[in-house]
Amino acid sequence: MKRIITIFTATLILLATNAYTQTTFKEFKAGHVFYVSLPDYMTKTTGLNSASTIQFKSTVKDVYGFIIEDNKDELKLAEMNYTSLNEFYEEFIKDFVKEEEKRTVSKSISKKIGETSFIESDVSYFDKDAKMDIYYFVGIVETPSAYYKVLCWASLENKDKFKADFQKIFYSLKD
Repeated sequence: MKRIITIFTATLILLATNAYTQTTFKEFKAGHVFYVSLPDYMTKTTGLNSASTIQFKSTVKDVYGFIIEDNKDELKLAEMNYTSLNEFYEEFIKDFVKEEEKRTVSKSISKKIGETSFIESDVSYFDKDAKMDIYYFVGIVETPSAYYKVLCWASLENKDKFKADFQKIFYSLKD
């Protein structure tokens, strides 16, 4: 008798469980993977920008950088629709360090490699707290699925020393 009750109870539990699993599910992908190459003198870090996906620095060489990923699907959900890389870049650069003293923005340079589009410019300004001129390499990358803001900086006097490395970081990005 105990055996019949056990089998009957197990059958009821199995049927009840199946009743709850009739809901269909749709799979969603969360997160986004991309690849970037960094010079061997730079290491991954934290604390530079809370919105960034990856942050990197060399305190010895006094250079820093980070990358912010803006997924196109998420931008659409937020009703932020960009028609081109240039429009995304212009929207970003118009407010970038705009309140800083002696702000200068170079003419942008655009390039397309395969399905990936790039636009870069140089920005400099005087930082009152650091009491020095700061150089930013600003790059925007557009892939089929995302926009990436690549921001690297050093002192303006070291611009020529590190700009080529900043560009190599920028042009190495792929998803």
